[in-house]
Amino acid sequence: MSDRLSAAEFRAAQEREAASGVSKYRAKRLTVDGISFDSKKEAARYFDLRNLQRAGKITRLQRQVNIALHGRDGPLTTEKGAPQMYRADFVYIDVSSGERVVEDCKGFKTPEYRLKKAILRAQNINIVET
Repeated sequence: MSDRLSAAEFRAAQEREAASGVSKYRAKRLTVDGISFDSKKEAARYFDLRNLQRAGKITRLQRQVNIALHGRDGPLTTEKGAPQMYRADFVYIDVSSGERVVEDCKGFKTPEYRLKKAILRAQNINIVET
C-alpha cells in the first residue's frame, strides 16, 4: 500500500481545505471594525500601529501596499508580462527618523517571501518583520 496521493486525491484534498476556510499555513482570517486581516497577528499589529499614529509617532499608515519588483535590467514580470509585485502588510513613515518603513507580519517565511525580500533588499528596501 502506498502512502502517496494521486494527483486527483491531492486536488480533492486542496479543494476540501479551501472550502473549510482554513489557510495553507493555518492562519485564521479575521474581520475587525469592517477590516479584513489575514491573521490575528496582523490585526493586532494594525491596531498597535494605529495607536502609534494617533500618538504622532508614525504617519501615513497604509495596509496591503503593492511594491513593484525590479531586477538589474528593469521590472520583473510574469510570463504574461504583468509586473511582479510584493504586497507589504504595512507601510508608514517613522516620525523620529523621517524614513519610510515597510513591515510584514510573518508567522512562516516561504521560499517566495525570502526571494522577494532579497530582491527588495537589492532595491534598497528593507522589510521589518514583526
